Amino acid sequence: MGAQILVRYGELALKSPPVRREFEHTLQRNIVEAFLRAGESCRLRSDHGHLYVEADDADRAGKILQRVFGVTSVSTVHETPTDPPAIAAALLVLADPVLLAGSRFAVRARRTGQHPFTSQELARDLGSAIFDRWPDRNLQVDLDHPAVELFVEVRGPRTYLYLDRRPGPGGLPLGVAGHLVALVDGERGALGAYLMMKRGCRCALVAEGRGEALAREVLARFDTKLAVTTPAIGESSQDPLLRLGSDPKVDGIVLPLTIDDYPAARERWADRVVFSPTVGLTDAEVEGRWRAISALGS
Repeated sequence: MGAQILVRYGELALKSPPVRREFEHTLQRNIVEAFLRAGESCRLRSDHGHLYVEADDADRAGKILQRVFGVTSVSTVHETPTDPPAIAAALLVLADPVLLAGSRFAVRARRTGQHPFTSQELARDLGSAIFDRWPDRNLQVDLDHPAVELFVEVRGPRTYLYLDRRPGPGGLPLGVAGHLVALVDGERGALGAYLMMKRGCRCALVAEGRGEALAREVLARFDTKLAVTTPAIGESSQDPLLRLGSDPKVDGIVLPLTIDDYPAARERWADRVVFSPTVGLTDAEVEGRWRAISALGS
């Protein structure tokens, strides 16, 4: 396999060791399932706080990983032994095509483990190596607003070099929390379902109108097992919502409510747990958040 992707996850690391192991296992399983669903193959390995995915196509793999809940960011990395001359040589190869004449750049170095150099010393020495290699390019260091950032992450005996971090959805791995039924009839409903999925909940969707396209074209990217139900002819959305929500395995329902809608919904669904994570958002805020979600991995 030709590409290696560094996968970061944040919130999982805060859990107790038994819970963390369970969540990490679920995250790894979800990643494999996402690749299988996309018709791609991959290999996984892990160290403390990171996963490494090997795949044939770095761009395709990165897009798949950007849609896996629990993943905070991904980077296509180049691996080298943790030896300063080897790191410098590998960084020069990586930097050559992106450090054009007059570029303002920064080397961002960090390390894990015991090493005979600090992160600052490593970044300084690598910056010097860059100036020595291309004295005629009129390069400038700019730590505040660089046009090019060169990342160096030292992790024990191996070092990983990369040029950027692509965001993931974050949150918790899908499937570590409960089972919900969500009404998706537009952006507000789609965002509400997404936010509950981001907290690890599996959501069965009841979709109608514009919500069906949002469910099948966007939310389905984030859940390889997503179930979408549409009302039958002559049914209202409340009918399948009530039918699915009555399942004893379902822990609650997710509704696209505004503050004014909440009292009537609370009376209507008094016997069920009701979630409405978008209840405090304006339509403009919903639209903005949904636009960002739709762009993930696109």
